[in-house]
Amino acid sequence: MKVAIVSNGFADGPAQALRDYLVRDGAEVVTVFHPLTAEQGTTHVITTYTEGRRSSERRVHVPLRPPASFALDTFVPLRPPRADIWFGFNPLACARGILSRSGRVVLWSVDFVPDRFGPGTTATRIYDKVDRFCCRRADARIELSAAARDARNERHGLGDAPALIVPMGAWIERVPTTSDDSLRAGRVAFLGHLVPRQGVATLLEALDGRPADVIGTGPLEAELRARAPENVTFHGYVADHRDVERILSHAAVGVAPYAQTDDTFSRYADPGKLKAYLAAGLPIVLTDVPPNAHELAAEAGAEIVHDDARALAAAITRALDSPEEWHARRAAALAYARRFDWSVLLGEALAKLDVRPTTNPAR
Repeated sequence: MKVAIVSNGFADGPAQALRDYLVRDGAEVVTVFHPLTAEQGTTHVITTYTEGRRSSERRVHVPLRPPASFALDTFVPLRPPRADIWFGFNPLACARGILSRSGRVVLWSVDFVPDRFGPGTTATRIYDKVDRFCCRRADARIELSAAARDARNERHGLGDAPALIVPMGAWIERVPTTSDDSLRAGRVAFLGHLVPRQGVATLLEALDGRPADVIGTGPLEAELRARAPENVTFHGYVADHRDVERILSHAAVGVAPYAQTDDTFSRYADPGKLKAYLAAGLPIVLTDVPPNAHELAAEAGAEIVHDDARALAAAITRALDSPEEWHARRAAALAYARRFDWSVLLGEALAKLDVRPTTNPAR
């Protein structure tokens, strides 16, 4: 089984999880990862995996940064990899698989944004046309949430077109979890892109002297570093997700203070940070933006707060002031996270797609 995985971004997500799962199961995998944000630079990475290990890697430098470089992604590499099945994690990546006639093609959408490049812009119209083309021509679709599936179907006039729902997951068996030492340290953790919609400025205002870890980078990083107190550690972009998991396991509460605006795509997403928090056993404090926010509050020990610093500060205090309550919320988070083990999610999805990466009788 030869598999191509084409995506934008280098942070851990469904594309990286699918790669790890298939490589482990003996498939021959070629990954093409393009930069997603300007901070990720101009390097495009093409990697081949055979017999369970990386066998080659090539880096291609394009003299443009995202978003200007997106138009060139379809030309890197110049010759598309041949594959029995091609997973495109955005419309351009999927369209290249369709046009290259590279076996079966799956559109795996990792978000939905109603007007990705602004209402009525030429870039948005082009994006919508390519996305609609892929929805109609791909052999299968995968969405992170039912909210995203329904919104995309409505946007493109697709009626009740089917799509598999594969939420964000976590590698449950490998993730280190929080402990009593984590609670005593009382650190607050934030994981994500440092942009206004993520609410990091509100978090800094809400900390009230508490120590914190900020994992991620983005256009606001320099400004946030300048205004943050000394006990806030900015880790920047952390390439190995195992290091992210280690940092989270030393925290005591995870925060997701999304700005409550109508244009945030997190309303249709299944943010990876939330699954990372849950897998680490972190009580979560979040605003009512992600579509699963109320489910997390009901079943996973999360608390929903308003989008302001005072409400966020009060919720962080509540999460940390009662050891008994903290342990109960930790247990709820870990129990809920077990539903989203990547090994189970990906195994079920590939079975539905009738993808058999290996004939190894040991598996």
